[in-house]
Amino acid sequence: MMPYLIPLILVAAVIYNSVKILMEYERGVIFFLGKFQEVKGPGLVIVLPVVQKMMRVNLQTVTMDVPSQDVITRDNVSVKVNAVIFFRVVDPQRAVLAVQDYLYSTSQIAQTTLRSVLGQSQLDELLAKREEINVELQRIIDQQTEPWGIKVTVVEVKNVDLPQEMQRAIAKQAEAERERRAKIIHAEGEFQASQKLSEAAEVIGRNPIALQLRYLQTLVEVAAEKNSTTIFPVPIDIISPFLQAMKKP
Repeated sequence: MMPYLIPLILVAAVIYNSVKILMEYERGVIFFLGKFQEVKGPGLVIVLPVVQKMMRVNLQTVTMDVPSQDVITRDNVSVKVNAVIFFRVVDPQRAVLAVQDYLYSTSQIAQTTLRSVLGQSQLDELLAKREEINVELQRIIDQQTEPWGIKVTVVEVKNVDLPQEMQRAIAKQAEAERERRAKIIHAEGEFQASQKLSEAAEVIGRNPIALQLRYLQTLVEVAAEKNSTTIFPVPIDIISPFLQAMKKP
């Protein structure tokens, strides 16, 4: 029994090391005697010991944070910017053969591209045109990583940290803008009110009786307030006949 035990153990060990199971989102890049042979998976894969070697490649989308970068904008403002990048492997063969470490290389490309693109933008563009900048970053990084079998799907600028003095300047500018808008709205209100008053004066000038009707309406409204004493003037043309009658002997 013993003479057969050792060979059985060796055969079992060879089979154990030869059988590989790849998940649905994995692929195996097979090398035969150091040369690329084929890409296998998913499912059960047989790898011959010694003569074959398999490297696993994950095809799932990778979410990678781009560390904060010191950027000087085109208008010479120093800011700190970080971002996030989403990418995945679309060609396992190139991801293994064309670059030593596609994760590290993609991270480095993302950092240098972030500094380059944002350095060509002014601060106002960086704050107001974030979507356009994201699209430009995605296009450039995807173009540079395409030879490695990488597809960059999304790049998002996350935070833009401004110096304290720049934050105070922006706050003052925003306050001045709010005051300007408030003054414009107030001036427009005064202008509209003056127009209405001018139109009312024209109507009264053409129809003097309209002033008397408005006067009587005001008296009715004031009389409705029972808890107040009201003194109101009477137009001279109303009481003039009575004054003339009192002067006659």
